[in-house]
Amino acid sequence: MGEAVLKDIAKKRAIDIAVDSCGTGGYHVGESPDDRFTHILAADESNLQQLMRIKPKNSTADVRLWGSYLDNNPIPDPYYGGNDGFEKVFQQCTDLSNAFLDAVVGNAEL
Repeated sequence: MGEAVLKDIAKKRAIDIAVDSCGTGGYHVGESPDDRFTHILAADESNLQQLMRIKPKNSTADVRLWGSYLDNNPIPDPYYGGNDGFEKVFQQCTDLSNAFLDAVVGNAEL
């Protein structure tokens, strides 16, 4: 969900950025990191710790908790959020997308 929301918010704000999402599994062990990405956003502390463990020493990407751009809150799994879990996570991703874009590229509202 986070990838789709960030792409949508960036498009609405006329900001051209590459956005991709992935897991932290070992599917690409031994491959070089993709140097196009300057920021890697972790949904929660567990993801952040895993990303920091596997981050190559020569990587220049800024690896941070996505919530660090706003309120330091992790993104919860919406499946466990009750009837409105997905709506809450969608709103959180919207708020975090705007905060991230404000910090990285400034306020480029249409």
